[in-house]
Amino acid sequence: KAFLKKRKLLANTNEYIGKSGVIGEHVNRLLMYLIFTSRKTSNPLHCISLGSSGAGKTHLQSKVAELIPEEDKVEITVLSANAFYYFNRTELQHKLILIEDLDGAESVLYPLRELQSKKRITKTVVHKDSKGTTKTIHLTVEGPVSVAGCTTQESIYEDNSNRSFLLYIDESEEQDTRIMQYQRLATAGKLNEEQEFLAAELLRNVQRVLKPIKVINPYAEYLELPQSVFKPRRTNSHYLQFINAITFYKQYQREKQYNKETGEEYIETTIEDIQEANELITEVLLRKSDTITGACRNYLEKLKKYLTKENQTTFTAIEIRKRLKVKKTTQWRYHKQLLENYYIKTAQIKGEKLYRYEVINPNEYKELEEAISKSLQECITKINSSTVPSRSTNKMERLTKTKTIN
Repeated sequence: KAFLKKRKLLANTNEYIGKSGVIGEHVNRLLMYLIFTSRKTSNPLHCISLGSSGAGKTHLQSKVAELIPEEDKVEITVLSANAFYYFNRTELQHKLILIEDLDGAESVLYPLRELQSKKRITKTVVHKDSKGTTKTIHLTVEGPVSVAGCTTQESIYEDNSNRSFLLYIDESEEQDTRIMQYQRLATAGKLNEEQEFLAAELLRNVQRVLKPIKVINPYAEYLELPQSVFKPRRTNSHYLQFINAITFYKQYQREKQYNKETGEEYIETTIEDIQEANELITEVLLRKSDTITGACRNYLEKLKKYLTKENQTTFTAIEIRKRLKVKKTTQWRYHKQLLENYYIKTAQIKGEKLYRYEVINPNEYKELEEAISKSLQECITKINSSTVPSRSTNKMERLTKTKTIN
């Protein structure tokens, strides 16, 4: 509880996540931890970690999952679709369900989606009692649950990804260097294993003292997503739920309030919660606004970086395959996407046999990021220029500037 009452709670939490042995991934690891924390709320969040084979998707998920108490999580390697219906009615309630590899768990994706959306699943089966009488019975498993999984195949799991935060693994050379250095220190016996254990144990205990409580966001009506975001209804819901998850995590820093009519206990979101959510969620919204897959986007950004470094405006496919170490078939898929969505165009140069390509707008991703950041900042500006809803009694968050009443 003392830890949860400290200022800069999210920054302190992220620091301890790092101390527990999670290398790099500063934004993803905190996002994932908060998503896992949301399992205790009435509307949990979900996440899918995406990246190429060997990029560290499973490692990140498993390391952050170690910070969740054992009694609050269910790890699935292999499970049939029918098996899901035979859990005890409340056995999965407010649990974190971890799927190591979505590619090997296709049979359970449908009941999982239903559990995510409807917060319960029901199956009708025929059952014979001890007297041999056949009866129809209903098997019901109650949620809500928080679901996390890993995959290399972004496009295949669109139905699941629409319900989840998509976390793209850091595949940069800098991250490779950090991980390999950690591996060397581990092999040399130079890691502070006691520090890692104590940091992880602290965060597990933090999870244990969090209590179910309703969160009300008095600023929700001022929060609008950028128009560029795909499937805005569902993404808007995720955005608001993520802000609530941050408020929920800060429950020991909030004054408990009570609904005058029902007596229900609740806490309120502050502007600080919204600002912290905006900082963490910008990359997620950026990916949700992209018209190409995450893997293709990573390729395009590496390509732009290479062209800038070499002071080039055009390139050949074989040149980039050699420099970026990309397989021919993989590159063909990327180029097909990029050509169809007008990110690159062919630039045939007279006298050359090989096709050359050109990036149409090298700054498009940066411009999109700036537009999203501007849109999120405009939400804060709207809040600052509006009256704090009368429901709010948090003196620290009352604003001095109010609208003129005509």
